[in-house]
Amino acid sequence: MKFEELGLVPELLSAVKQSGFEEATPVQAGTIPLALEGKDVIGQAQTGTGKTAAFGLPMLQKIDPKNRSVQGLVIAPTRELAIQTQEELYRLGRDKRVRVQVVYGGADIGRQIRALKDGPHIVVGTPGRLIDHINRKTLKLENVETLVLDEADEMLNMGFLEDIEKIIAQTPANRQTLLFSATMPDPIKRIGVKFMKNPEHVAIKATEMTANLIDQYYVRSKDFEKFDFMTRLLDVQSPELTIVFGRTKRRVDELARGLELRGYKAEGIHGDLSQQKRMSVLKAFKSGRLDILVATDVAARGLDISGVTHVYNFDIPQDPESYVHRIGRTGRAGKDGMSVTFVTPNEMSYLHTIENLTKKKMTALRPPSQKEAIEGQIGAAIETIQGQLQANGLENYQAAASELLEQYTAEDIAALLVKSVAKESSEEVPVKITPERPLPAGKRGGNGGNRGGNRGGNRGGGGRRDNNRSGGNGGNRGGDRRRSNSSWDNKQGGKKRPEGAKKSTAPKKGNRDFVIRTTNK
Repeated sequence: MKFEELGLVPELLSAVKQSGFEEATPVQAGTIPLALEGKDVIGQAQTGTGKTAAFGLPMLQKIDPKNRSVQGLVIAPTRELAIQTQEELYRLGRDKRVRVQVVYGGADIGRQIRALKDGPHIVVGTPGRLIDHINRKTLKLENVETLVLDEADEMLNMGFLEDIEKIIAQTPANRQTLLFSATMPDPIKRIGVKFMKNPEHVAIKATEMTANLIDQYYVRSKDFEKFDFMTRLLDVQSPELTIVFGRTKRRVDELARGLELRGYKAEGIHGDLSQQKRMSVLKAFKSGRLDILVATDVAARGLDISGVTHVYNFDIPQDPESYVHRIGRTGRAGKDGMSVTFVTPNEMSYLHTIENLTKKKMTALRPPSQKEAIEGQIGAAIETIQGQLQANGLENYQAAASELLEQYTAEDIAALLVKSVAKESSEEVPVKITPERPLPAGKRGGNGGNRGGNRGGNRGGGGRRDNNRSGGNGGNRGGDRRRSNSSWDNKQGGKKRPEGAKKSTAPKKGNRDFVIRTTNK
């Protein structure tokens, strides 16, 4: 469906065109017409499906630019997602002169207070910092016409339900509510009952998110073999832009360091990094100064990164929904993508669960040999040298080259050049990655139970901790408050709580029925 068919005003259609969008994605086509009618909507879709425009365009259409009060409120689980949402809403609302302000923990609250006094039309924020501004009376929500809950399942998993209820209580009862979530567990449905008026449910099937444009492979390997296998694949496949997913922040740090040692342009992001550092890494990755971004699920959730050609799952996720989010980083905008998942023998049941969810079998992939990897490195080095030769600018070095040719053959000099440009062989640069405890054997990573990944708590700076360890990062008390649990609440044969496991913070089941009209796209 074309955006022109959705009933948007010219100012928004102009902004959509400038952003390079032509046809609406399934979630946009399903939710925008309903939202423009003023209905409450639950949109169920994965990251990377255009959800920001799906709720942003109807909200922007309702904004009265002459009314300098907060008319739209977006609640997001993380700083990164809040910032990206603010940026996209600003782009889409620029021609209509809509002012959008973002607030999140870990940033200068004084500057945010001054920005809020300047009369934004839309505020995007994380729960903890929004509560802080409400308590300080620097954010008034009595004129909010549209309330958006983005990544609602993530906010519940992070223990934000109480904060969300407090924020919603400050908004008018006659507001429009738009809720977006990747999954639809009972707690999300109960939010629909409690805070929404006869919501329409638009569900985008998960199989569409894994698109046929993504070639999905798996490599069966022992934990200590993964790193060498992955770097060999990198050398042979020569991906343009890559994301590597690790299960814990320690894993991410070690992978990023190991890749750098072997000559790759790589850096990692996780919840323990400062906001400034994370934004710096993301900027470098988006601009092409980094080739590989290593990330935890938590740090990468909600990031809008285009142009990714390959996703490597160094650790298979415990939750199959997380797999869909991960590989959804590639294969976008009609371009092909590839995902490779490394699976230890006792984790094969998780792979089968993922295949059942996506309705697509992964193809077994034989890891390249060391000889094939070296050939790949040499091929990449030759391409680099050819590019530099075409750029020329060698006049100042011709005399030195002539002297060398008197002592050595041209073949020897060329071979030395190739060696100096090519990456180091894995045999010459050994890298040791600390083994992680494997996922529980025989367990299935469904929608219930502990949602794997790295969801821990952090009271400081609005950041997240990717491991479940006591203590936080300190930082700003106005940051996003998250509840961490250091005890293993489901004791299983005396086993220690796996890293990343989290006690459920969802409310207990109630007796109230929830009925929604569902539109499957």
